[in-house]
Amino acid sequence: MNFSSDSTFDDFRSGFAAITGAPNAGKSTLLNAMIGEKISITSPKPQTTRNRIAGIVHGTGFQIVFLDTPGVHKSDKLFNRKIVDVALSAMDEVDLILMIADASDPTPASESLLVDKIGEKKPLPAILALNKVDLVEKPLLLEQIQKWAALDIFSEIVPISAKTGLQVPQLVTAMAGHLPPGPAYYPEDALTDAPERFIVAEMIREKVFAHTGQEIPYSTAVTIERFAGDEKKDVVRIHAVIHVERDSQKGIVIGSRGRMLKTIGSEARKDIESLLGTRVFLELFVRVEKDWSKKPKSIRKLGY
Repeated sequence: MNFSSDSTFDDFRSGFAAITGAPNAGKSTLLNAMIGEKISITSPKPQTTRNRIAGIVHGTGFQIVFLDTPGVHKSDKLFNRKIVDVALSAMDEVDLILMIADASDPTPASESLLVDKIGEKKPLPAILALNKVDLVEKPLLLEQIQKWAALDIFSEIVPISAKTGLQVPQLVTAMAGHLPPGPAYYPEDALTDAPERFIVAEMIREKVFAHTGQEIPYSTAVTIERFAGDEKKDVVRIHAVIHVERDSQKGIVIGSRGRMLKTIGSEARKDIESLLGTRVFLELFVRVEKDWSKKPKSIRKLGY
């Protein structure tokens, strides 16, 4: 998605911005809205995003490279601590911090942790996107804006709705005004630096979350074992493995007579075909990797 800016740029501006926030604040939804394409998976469940996914927004006179990071929260679990470290470390490598807060359902513990971290990074510019304002009455919204403004750590506060697109262009324009002068990092047609294999694996994982409800915990990973094009038949053949931690979880993902796995595969294939612009033959397997989320070696093996 291309954006124009009301700001006057002496030179082209470009930079990296970390998108950070509590779990389920709407980070991935906002990134997809700004880019205009789905590159980061979304789910109403927290901790959907596990890796830093770079999304690229192009505008008149600027380019912003966003790092969509995992939700920040306190946890004693090894896997959760690791992905929170990924989120916080992103702030050390950027020109701008974009914090997203859920106006409809605040999470004080996570937000306090983020505010402290952002405060440590001054004078690095930080902008607050107060998300889901379409779900909040105006008097309450004004109270929240005043509360956040009193912290005196944000250069700007922009109320938005990532889901409806409300004030998303204004948010992008605000961020562009805080970028340093510099050349574009990526060509104009680039939307992400994530390889197609990675995005495909994430799309499959999203469908597992969507269709297994609360029965399957977040200790689910997807790896791609084969990704090959067949030019003669104009099709891409993908073999992917869904990793779970217990046999009982494997049974849930497969479902009675394989129905659940078929549903997951069918819906994932549609998204993948849209991404790749070609027909896709998707074959899914389910494998038990016992307690992988508790073992550092297994966590690295599965790409985290």
